[in-house]
Amino acid sequence: MNAQNFLDAMASTANALNLNEHMNLISKEVSVFGVPGFEVIGYQDWFNQCQHEFENKLLKQVSYKGLNVLAETPERIMFKSIETVEGSDGEMNSSGIEFIIQKEDDGQWRVTQERILPEDELENDQRRGAL
Repeated sequence: MNAQNFLDAMASTANALNLNEHMNLISKEVSVFGVPGFEVIGYQDWFNQCQHEFENKLLKQVSYKGLNVLAETPERIMFKSIETVEGSDGEMNSSGIEFIIQKEDDGQWRVTQERILPEDELENDQRRGAL
């Protein structure tokens, strides 16, 4: 597995509105940081949000642009990318995201941690050409 293949799988499962395949890319132990109004988001929160968005066809397109691998071992990869989500209502939302994915006991790579980058960190990464 490499980071780009993982991002491709995240986008394709979301774009296909395939809840089971998409959630198979998310660790049951996942922690998401940096979402305004929330200290941390876990697996059940992520599942509920995706279920709502997929069932109601609220997503038009999810894509990732840019990739900066920060650290990599055979079992874990830490990287940043820019996620753009286009809603079925035409609204666009782009966020810089730092991912940690790891190979879990069943051999599947899953997101174990995600951090929404603060605007200043994203701008700094873009200015340096890292994203």
